[in-house]
Amino acid sequence: MATTSAQHALEEQDGILRPRPLKPSQESRLSAKVEAPSELSSGRSTPLPENAPPSAQSISSARKQIRAQQKHRLFPTVEYAARVSHFDPRSDYADFRGFFVLFWVGLAIMVFTTMLRNIKETGTPIQIRPWALFTVNAVQLGLSDAAMVASSGLNLPMQKMFRRSNGHLRWAKLGMPLHVVFEASWLWLWINWPFMMKWTWTAQVFFTLHTLVLLMKMHSYAFYNGHLSATEDRLCGLDNPENQSTAAVVRYPSSHARLNQITPEKEEDTKATKEETLRQLREDLAMELTSPLGHVTFPQNLTLSNYLDYILCPTLCYELEYPRTPRIQYMELFWKTLAVFGCIFLLTITSEEFIVPVLNDSAGRLSNVYKLSDKALILAETISWLLFPFMVTFLLVFLVIFEYVLGAFAEITCFADRHFYSDWWNSCDWLEFSREWNKPVHHFLHRHVYGASKPYMSRGMSTAITFLISALLHELIMGCITKKLRGYGFVAMMLQIPLVTLQRSKFLRGKSLFNNVCFWISMILGLSIMCALYVLV
Repeated sequence: MATTSAQHALEEQDGILRPRPLKPSQESRLSAKVEAPSELSSGRSTPLPENAPPSAQSISSARKQIRAQQKHRLFPTVEYAARVSHFDPRSDYADFRGFFVLFWVGLAIMVFTTMLRNIKETGTPIQIRPWALFTVNAVQLGLSDAAMVASSGLNLPMQKMFRRSNGHLRWAKLGMPLHVVFEASWLWLWINWPFMMKWTWTAQVFFTLHTLVLLMKMHSYAFYNGHLSATEDRLCGLDNPENQSTAAVVRYPSSHARLNQITPEKEEDTKATKEETLRQLREDLAMELTSPLGHVTFPQNLTLSNYLDYILCPTLCYELEYPRTPRIQYMELFWKTLAVFGCIFLLTITSEEFIVPVLNDSAGRLSNVYKLSDKALILAETISWLLFPFMVTFLLVFLVIFEYVLGAFAEITCFADRHFYSDWWNSCDWLEFSREWNKPVHHFLHRHVYGASKPYMSRGMSTAITFLISALLHELIMGCITKKLRGYGFVAMMLQIPLVTLQRSKFLRGKSLFNNVCFWISMILGLSIMCALYVLV
């Protein structure tokens, strides 16, 4: 009701009628017509006196006949008003699900025409060659992935050991350095594992992505529980408060924290008595050890079932507990699982029919030319042919990961927070895109990289370090795909920092349409350029 009132007030102010955000039901439209009288009429006729002149009686009779015949006219009256279109920036309408349906219809047409062309050229609707990429290392991949997940479970006994120790193995002493060494050794082993096994690039990409996901999960689990272990030590130490510090509680930054919540809280008011300070400090420490929902308190969470549940939950930031849905919706899980395999099928068709042939043809042509101008022309032509296929590939990868895979795991674990992405397609710069398109990774970087470094350095330096780590991870993924370390992706990601600075300058700030166009052009061009450089150069 508040939104409707505000919309009416805005319409009265500028004299423009905006479309409703959602279409009302038939009943609400009918009731609105009945309850809201016209601005030009009171909705009823004024009765004529008995001694009215014949002219007035004739006019009244004509008005009644016109109103009665209005609904039977072949050309009824059209009502006009000052309105804006649905795509107008001033419109409040936001329901464009039909374009989502159109996207899938377009992909279906692409698959159908591809199958017809294959039947004409080869006699079979689908090429069998790419399917070997998914089956040749399937058994080794499954066993290796299970071993990797099991090895990450060493986190749990290590945290129990750090908590029980009364000496140098406490988290605040040697516990944290030991865990960092364990993380580095674990990462080195499993990143090199696909190269030692000589897998195909599809198996290697899947295994590398899962390795990075587990690494971030392990880091969040260890450092948050380490913080809680130190907090528990301090709370227990206040039982004998003579030699204990009364400094304010250092709260662990949440994934949604703002900058003013990342720094430690200020000291308590010096005017407060020592008893009041100790009582408030104990309450703050106890609150830090208890989950926001109030059902779990550290160390009750240090169990195998809790760790396995965390591994399956579609999040990279560990919490004592998460909001849950009442039950699993099995039909929703079925459709999301089916969509995962459907997207993989479409990705295979797109790469096999529209990407691999272009790259193979360009590689052959480049091997036969020696002039720099000829090579540049072939690269430019290759990039132009890859623009549309990579745009489709990017959208499919986004959907299969953030809508269907994460949605399926959220359904399995009854994970209630399904906000895995926001409206990244409206991004005006790369910093906004990095926040909106991958919420789990953004929350992890904000909590464990930006939030952890913010108390010790400036905001700009913390942002640069966050971009640096993200660029290194992306370069690692590209190296696993192409088995080349060229640094193109790393340089491209680091160049986003000056681009963001330029787009947020006084010359371009506020020009959302122009900045969004620049974002999409750089996105589509960047994907094709990166592929051409990594594969052909």
